[in-house]
Amino acid sequence: MLDLLIKNCNLADGRSGVDVGVQDGRIVAIQPALQAQAHETLDAQGQLLSAPFIDAHFHMDSTLSFGLPRINQSGTLLEGIALWGELKPLLTQEALVERALAYCDWAVANGLLAIRSHVDVCDSRLLATEALLHVRERVKPYLDLQLVAFPQDGLLRAPGAMENLKRALDMGLDVVGGIPHFERTMADGAESVRILCELAAERGLRVDMHCDETDDPMSRHIETLAYHTQRLGLQGRVNGSHLTSMHSMDNYYVSKLIPLIREAGVSAIANPLINITIQGRHDTYPKRRGMTRVPELLAAGVTVAFGHDCVMDPWYSLGSGDMLEVAHMGLHVAQMTGQDGMRACFEAVTTAPAKIMGLDELGIEVGKRADMVLLQAGDPVEALRLRATRLHVWRGGKRIASTPARTATLQLEGRPAQVDFRK
Repeated sequence: MLDLLIKNCNLADGRSGVDVGVQDGRIVAIQPALQAQAHETLDAQGQLLSAPFIDAHFHMDSTLSFGLPRINQSGTLLEGIALWGELKPLLTQEALVERALAYCDWAVANGLLAIRSHVDVCDSRLLATEALLHVRERVKPYLDLQLVAFPQDGLLRAPGAMENLKRALDMGLDVVGGIPHFERTMADGAESVRILCELAAERGLRVDMHCDETDDPMSRHIETLAYHTQRLGLQGRVNGSHLTSMHSMDNYYVSKLIPLIREAGVSAIANPLINITIQGRHDTYPKRRGMTRVPELLAAGVTVAFGHDCVMDPWYSLGSGDMLEVAHMGLHVAQMTGQDGMRACFEAVTTAPAKIMGLDELGIEVGKRADMVLLQAGDPVEALRLRATRLHVWRGGKRIASTPARTATLQLEGRPAQVDFRK
């Protein structure tokens, strides 16, 4: 007797009309016409059963703070940084926890069941660290929250940042973060990469750096990050986030750089909504798109994910925790509108971030934890086109969210009474 049997579903790998059986929180069978009894049986009616959505790059300490203490009128990165500096002294643990938990509610409703959040550790009070450690425990039954110790004002630039970062790691943060391009000099940026990678190697931790989030083609800290990853044997544990300077680099240099990234086993996370909004602000026309070279990195065998980065905070006034919106923007910015490219964009918000975060438990495979999302779409491309409704969301085989199917009622003579926007 199975706990859950989902019949007649399609999978992201192209299989169709299969049944998925769940027992004791894990997927125990995936096959056509599964002959089994279950406490709960659901007919998926040929719709897509997907692994959960995953956001490998987010800032939960600032989320839902839009309008505090004022609104970013220009929408620029620099005004956002200044605004965050004004807001930090006003933060309280209670407000941080309340906003983070509210965002996690949005995430679960959207089938987003794992998030890596960067946590600013440059405030010596470490309020955000304490708050998000509390949130991590609160949401553990239904969401994996991985926390990055992020010296947002610069490891060497901000007084006390190194001490604060080590304290935050001692308190239980999971990943070593950095922001080398924000240091005072290129040399300081390179030195910060060395220090942080050595710290991660010493502690056995992963690394995720905001790296070269700039339009400056001479910002090349990703090269240094790849070097120290290989030197210290950190392959598979290091990620470069943003990497937007690569959109401005000349092709000859990139032809050397991308193989170095691949050889070092460094992954990449682009943040389409933010990159397309913040980068290229100094351009008139022609205006740069701002996102890193996603198709080229993928073609070279680099693992690439998309992150949401911000939702209703000093840098970005929009967003709703919908990773299909992120992937939808990503495929347009990267011009990945071929069938294989669009499927890769779907993977960039599901399987690729799971790999980057080391979440080996996730995926629609026998033996994996039964974290699943049933989408109102037949395949990944249709899911992206429609930003498909999440009909049901399961965590360990337990349903934790449901949304009614999206339909519209028509009053047109001789035409169908309802449409659901599917071909």
